[in-house]
Amino acid sequence: MRKYGLIGYPLEHSFSKDFFAKKFKREGIEDTSYENYPIASVEEFETLQKNDPDLYGLNVTIPYKESIIKMLDVLTEDVREIGAVNTVCLCRKTGKLARVGHNTDVVGFRKSLEENLVIVPDDALVLGTGGSSRAVEYVLNQMDINVTRVSSSGKEGAISYKDINIELIRKTKLIVNTTPLGMFPNVDQCPDIPYRFLTGDHLLFDLIYNPDETLFLKKGKEFGARTVNGYDMLIYQAEAAWEIWNR
Repeated sequence: MRKYGLIGYPLEHSFSKDFFAKKFKREGIEDTSYENYPIASVEEFETLQKNDPDLYGLNVTIPYKESIIKMLDVLTEDVREIGAVNTVCLCRKTGKLARVGHNTDVVGFRKSLEENLVIVPDDALVLGTGGSSRAVEYVLNQMDINVTRVSSSGKEGAISYKDINIELIRKTKLIVNTTPLGMFPNVDQCPDIPYRFLTGDHLLFDLIYNPDETLFLKKGKEFGARTVNGYDMLIYQAEAAWEIWNR
């Protein structure tokens, strides 16, 4: 039995297990499973992979996309630039275990974004500074979109939410939420931005996919903005991870 799974904490919001179960059934993939592994500390990754020789790959979600890097043997060029991992391949092709870190969020975000852009904007606001934001910024930089980072904790290189004013909103037509605000079960939360300044020229992209319409997206719609949730990104990054695990 070849095993795959998702590590993070908590994992009640995740659709990954259900996605892979349906994929395996649809495509007739046998002797393969995908499980959730809610680990309370990233150090539990070591025990998990050492104790199960049938484990061949893991997805990584909040809050371990950055901290897991120190526990890996090989990093792709994208990961070295981004500083975040969402896919680990436990490669055993040479008879020795190699823990290789990848970032398929890059593939998933770019494909979903390009499908929903009418025109490529000059500027974007990226809400949040965690592991997911690194992949988003990486893609936006590749697309020559100027990025303004927004942090609630006053991180260097980012503005605060109180700095977002009408002038910044009016010139920034793409706003991406990479924070967990609004994720199930805390569906009554949203990033604190001045939604009243949004227009039909804005695109709000939320990496959250559960619920399918967050409060962030609902508020954007109220003022005419177009909205996209993270479901398609989830599918695209999951398929990219599957390809990596089965090369």
